[in-house]
Amino acid sequence: VQLVESGGGLVQAGGSLSLSCAASGSWISINDMHWYRQAPGKQRELVATITRGGSTNYGDSVKGRFTISRDNAKNTVSLQMNALKPEDTAVYLCHADVLSLASRNYDSWGQGTQVTVSS
Repeated sequence: VQLVESGGGLVQAGGSLSLSCAASGSWISINDMHWYRQAPGKQRELVATITRGGSTNYGDSVKGRFTISRDNAKNTVSLQMNALKPEDTAVYLCHADVLSLASRNYDSWGQGTQVTVSS
């Protein structure tokens, strides 16, 4: 599965951005999908998770500000980010838990998209 993110950019603090991730390729199913972020000098951080059924979970630092959603028919996952803060600046990466055609589970990662929040 190939994952391609889009929608990053530069925004002022308090503003909003929407990220999208599209999956392509062949698989039996894409199960949980996630957004991670990695800032320079920091560990990769789990931002949000959404199950195939639509249940969601968020990191404490983004609760109430970010919303994850997915469209199983279009094989996409999105992240709506509101009330952005400078500390949200990072490369945002899409991640999927995939069941392959060979019935093996594996992780797939996108290449990442930069989000920069200015103060």
